[in-house]
Amino acid sequence: MGEVAMGGAVVTTRRQVDGAMVVDVRGSLDAATVESLRATLLETLHRDRPTVVIVDLTYVTFMDSVGLRALVAGQRAAQEIGSRFQLRNPSEFVHRQLRVTGLTELLGVSLSRHFGG
Repeated sequence: MGEVAMGGAVVTTRRQVDGAMVVDVRGSLDAATVESLRATLLETLHRDRPTVVIVDLTYVTFMDSVGLRALVAGQRAAQEIGSRFQLRNPSEFVHRQLRVTGLTELLGVSLSRHFGG
């Protein structure tokens, strides 16, 4: 549907056959790149009002606290309009960040692979 290039990361959106909106993120999510992710999440939620929004993190190579805050902002915006928010396939690095901060449950992490520890 759309693509936003942001420094070291690219964000694309697409609608699945079941109506869920998928936000694919590739690259590094940090202070230099995160604002476009936040804007894409909020715009997609408010414009399309999907029942489910899935943020696919398969190809995110790095994420720091500002990336986590953008995801939390997306989750809160989804909750406000009654959408379900889910993260899909975080890399091991990103999954560790989510676990350490206690955000795996809040952000609805869905894994296609299992990480120990």
